[in-house]
Amino acid sequence: MEATPDGNESSRDVKTLFSFYSNYLWNRLTTLFPSSPSNFLEKISNLSLQTALPISAKRRTGLPLPLPSASFSSTTPMTPEASRVYEVLNDIMDRSILNLHKIQNNLQFWQSRAEGSNARKVYFMIFERGPRAFFNGTVQLMRESVADGSAMQHFSHSASSYISERIAVLSTLRCSLAAFLAEFYMEVDKCGEELVTDPAKSFPSLTVTLNGLFSKLEASIGHLHALRQSNSSVDGTYSFPLLFEKLPEINQEASQWTDCEISDAINLIYRNLQELDSYLALMVAKHKKPTKVTRYWIRYTCGAVGLSVCSFWLLRHSRLMGSSDIDNWIREARESTVSFFNDHVEQPLLSIRDDLLDTFKKRQKGVMDTEEVQLTSNSLHRMLLAFSEQTKGEKLPENASDQEMLEIVMARYEKELMHPIQNLLHGELAHALLIQVQKLKLDIEMAMLELDQILRANEINFAILAALPAFFLSLGLIVAVRAWFRQDTRAEGRGRIARIQRRLLIVEVEKTIMQYQTYVDQGLENDAQCMFGMLIYCLDRLYSAVRGQAKTTGEWQCLKQDIIDLGKPGLQTAYKLIVTARMERVYDCLLPSLKRQ
Repeated sequence: MEATPDGNESSRDVKTLFSFYSNYLWNRLTTLFPSSPSNFLEKISNLSLQTALPISAKRRTGLPLPLPSASFSSTTPMTPEASRVYEVLNDIMDRSILNLHKIQNNLQFWQSRAEGSNARKVYFMIFERGPRAFFNGTVQLMRESVADGSAMQHFSHSASSYISERIAVLSTLRCSLAAFLAEFYMEVDKCGEELVTDPAKSFPSLTVTLNGLFSKLEASIGHLHALRQSNSSVDGTYSFPLLFEKLPEINQEASQWTDCEISDAINLIYRNLQELDSYLALMVAKHKKPTKVTRYWIRYTCGAVGLSVCSFWLLRHSRLMGSSDIDNWIREARESTVSFFNDHVEQPLLSIRDDLLDTFKKRQKGVMDTEEVQLTSNSLHRMLLAFSEQTKGEKLPENASDQEMLEIVMARYEKELMHPIQNLLHGELAHALLIQVQKLKLDIEMAMLELDQILRANEINFAILAALPAFFLSLGLIVAVRAWFRQDTRAEGRGRIARIQRRLLIVEVEKTIMQYQTYVDQGLENDAQCMFGMLIYCLDRLYSAVRGQAKTTGEWQCLKQDIIDLGKPGLQTAYKLIVTARMERVYDCLLPSLKRQ
């Protein structure tokens, strides 16, 4: 949901702070020399300030300026003056939105902490502000517990004051900057046609308006440095006032400014933007949320201690200490991995390959096994036929069934068992026993044949079962890598969480529109301007979040126009709410995951 990467914002903060403190040091040095060296150092300071101004910063892919569509579809080449006018207007909007984004991120953090319970606030004050705060908070808590026994209540009140102070300062910064952005956006929308047709001609009046907006912004937030008293919970004691440069006395009534006058006005605007960035960077830095390392320093400390212990333990079992344990473990792990690969990957795949490619060979082998069973069956049939003919004393037909002849054998067998010893030597008992042995052999061969057929029919299944551990392991790795690459935690992603965040952005836009209309109905002009600026900020976030996905689905042109329409100051609130409802219902990138076909 972020408009720009955190790395770009942090680098920009470093640049603005470096520029401010370098200018401050130059000014301090000039007071140590006579007039002539002072003039020389002042020239160097001014030169360094001018070179620090970002004249041609790269345009963000966010909400565009409210200019007519003709300005984007015109095929005529743009003059250098018009190009510089568009650049400075884009920079004003971009920097305002970027600063609003930093303020909003920190403000949301402190508001979430303010909504927590008293115990949660005390936990934050002691455990989530770094080792020094942990030590000081623990000492203070123990001291107050010994003194009056109401340490938790006092500490909770201190935590509430600590959080409320930051919320107050950041809320003031956000409201003032949002009002500045709203008035600038409305002014550009008002003179959009003139900016398209003749930017150099309409720029003077717009510059005068911008000068008034900077003055109003200076009056609204320039006093915040006075809040930095010695009893403040904000670290540090030094801050600097916000002082914008006034518009130079040039011929503002002329129908056309010269190139030199336009350049001077643009340079002044950039200097004011640089001053605003430096001021906001320092104010936000003093009231920003703790970093992730600071909030979770206990976990990181335990992790570092555990890592140190593991490192020392590994060192003791390494070659450096004369031990071969690590080499043995590596060899065993390699052998286990190779064995796992052979048992659960290579052999199952080879077995499946053999089953699929050697079907004919196995079919021939199965035929041979069937022939062996058939030979045993024929041999048994001849033995039964000979025994039955000998017993009955008559010729039996060739097609007599084995079951009928087997009944004759069993009847004779039972009769012979009445005198087993005598009939074993002189009777037909031995012959009957041999016939039963042949029958048992036939039954065993038929059972083995059926079992072999069952096993052959399920060889692929057994091979697949053997390969399942490797399959699930590979599937888990693929899912983990896929989740890492997709980064669905941000609104620009493709997954379910990204869709939820984009829909929440629509909800935030709707709430901001309704709150803006409420302030307008109540006659609260300042609050209405602040809310309209927040609407522009929300639309910029939505614009950046849906841009990539909407281009993929081919609905970007219509969705882009709807987002731009929501930012038009003259459009009725009822129509804007209709547009937001249509966006949630029609566009694929804003639909819930369950409704997506």
